[in-house]
Amino acid sequence: PHQLASAVEAAQRLPGLTFVLDHLGKPPIVSGELAPWAERIRRLAALPNTVCKLSGMVTEADWGSWTIEDLAPYADTVLDAFGPGRLMFGSDWPVCKLAATYSEVIAVAHELTAGLGPAERHDLFTGTAVRTYGLAVTAGPALPQEPPCA
Repeated sequence: PHQLASAVEAAQRLPGLTFVLDHLGKPPIVSGELAPWAERIRRLAALPNTVCKLSGMVTEADWGSWTIEDLAPYADTVLDAFGPGRLMFGSDWPVCKLAATYSEVIAVAHELTAGLGPAERHDLFTGTAVRTYGLAVTAGPALPQEPPCA
């Protein structure tokens, strides 16, 4: 979170470059604090050349006892600030396995975004990444299986 002010400055200075904020900027979920992280997130999200990954939350929470309620204020903040059109799901696999399975991370993301409509959910889980990274869309499963361990 202490680097968000620098991220704002960089994104302001390079308006033609798209910035992707990983892991919601690593908010202090384990402590339950929203400030000053939330205010800095809103400043970054005010810049049209920024997007954010809805990822990394379970490893920023208490690994052994996190709940949906612990994560919700942080997910709600980025949803409100960036909107689903500039927010993309990320699993943080394999690091997420420190605190949750891959399937649990996907389920949590679906639960945290249950209030979104179909088009907004498509943006969050597919569309934003396709647009941001210039990906080609191919037929396949909606959600991949857990990658094998290397």
